[in-house]
Amino acid sequence: MTLFALAHPPASCRAAIEPVAGLAGQPAAWDALGARAAAPHPFYTRQAIEAHRTHGLCDPRLSAVVVREGAGWGALLPFTLRPDIAGLGAAIAQPFHSPYVTASAPLVADGPGLEQRLDALVAGLALASGGRAWRWPLLASETRIGAGLLAAMGRAGWQVGTVAHFERPVLERRTDYDTFLAGHPHKSRLKDLRRRRRRLEEAGTLRVESASEGTELERALEDFLALEAAGWKGEAGTALRNRPQTERFARALFRADGGPVAVRADTLRLDGRTVAASLALVSGGTATLLKTAYDEGLRALAPGLVLEDAIVRAVHSEAFAERLDSATLPGSALESLYPERETIAEIVAVPPGAGLISLERRLRLARFEHRARAEAKRLLKRG
Repeated sequence: MTLFALAHPPASCRAAIEPVAGLAGQPAAWDALGARAAAPHPFYTRQAIEAHRTHGLCDPRLSAVVVREGAGWGALLPFTLRPDIAGLGAAIAQPFHSPYVTASAPLVADGPGLEQRLDALVAGLALASGGRAWRWPLLASETRIGAGLLAAMGRAGWQVGTVAHFERPVLERRTDYDTFLAGHPHKSRLKDLRRRRRRLEEAGTLRVESASEGTELERALEDFLALEAAGWKGEAGTALRNRPQTERFARALFRADGGPVAVRADTLRLDGRTVAASLALVSGGTATLLKTAYDEGLRALAPGLVLEDAIVRAVHSEAFAERLDSATLPGSALESLYPERETIAEIVAVPPGAGLISLERRLRLARFEHRARAEAKRLLKRG
């Protein structure tokens, strides 16, 4: 059921606001968009959104801006409305995100008409928010889709400002691992990882395994869940296994279902015991390394980073992806392993006629919130 439709869409594109529950009944169209997305990421594909929705990790009334072209979909963005300091406590719009969503660019189909799809999407964004502002976290603002979205907002007369940004480590695959090593800016870090790997090998038989389906994938997921729950996340109550609904969510997300998102699990085993595990979602040539865990009793030997280096080796030898996305926040240990960077921004975007609060004031309020959270985190660490 279409709740609202755009009266004057550009060209052949039609934007509408539709309940995600209804979109779930069109899996072929959703998967087709995920497969042909211009800048694919896995988080707004059917597999990820349905895992959230089915296991209670999003509002059951979650809606999405959908751009339709003929019988297919040209773009998709799930979103929510919620009170926010940037609206002085009033509701503003935000792309859907959760602790398991690390990117929030819309899914937009590649090919001729990309600019028209983005223009239609921006018109749909204004419709979705009822003319309110958007506060948009985790936007890769310099990529083809991120920059294209900002350009479309500019064409439509929106005001846009940046609240904060950081540089996320990514890795573009070279022709081979030796070429990667030769051009690496932190050779001392790689040397340290080789030393730690040798120390692990001295402690027992070390083996790296990977899986993408079947019982091997299920075993790797079980090992990951156990490792995470045994570490600091388990003590803090944030491990996936701490709550039945998040454990079920993990089992739904990290499984092969034949859609446009594949799953890859890598494990590092010492004498047959898993000491590090990584779970990745692979789509459009990019492997997003969403979850990692390691045996914290072996922290001094850095089994997690040794596994990460093994994944770098594997992407060059197996070519299972053309790009690795660390999916991290600032301060990641992968900053010294992955040489490239992708700018991740939080923006405030204000459509024409969005009320009396200026963009500058909204940005000041959002930045104040950032500083307050950072200070609270610092004080908690000191405590």
